[in-house]
Amino acid sequence: MTTGKGKRPRDPNQLAKWVVEHSTADTPPEPPVPTPESLSAYMAAMGRKGGLVGGKRRLVTMTAEQRRKVAAKAAKARWGKPKKDK
Repeated sequence: MTTGKGKRPRDPNQLAKWVVEHSTADTPPEPPVPTPESLSAYMAAMGRKGGLVGGKRRLVTMTAEQRRKVAAKAAKARWGKPKKDK
């Protein structure tokens, strides 16, 4: 009756039968398979968490000279861009 991996049928009569079967079933429904969107959001949250921790940890392990070089490179990238002609 159903098509694909648990999709609801489009036909109203088949949909009604599907709803009755699922609402009266003794077995609990299967947990949903994570979609690429939810997986992507989860991985993005994990990346943000790691980035927040990683910068602080990196700062502790770097020498003063290394920090100076990184700061100079960041300033050059930030402020060294050519101006756009209007």
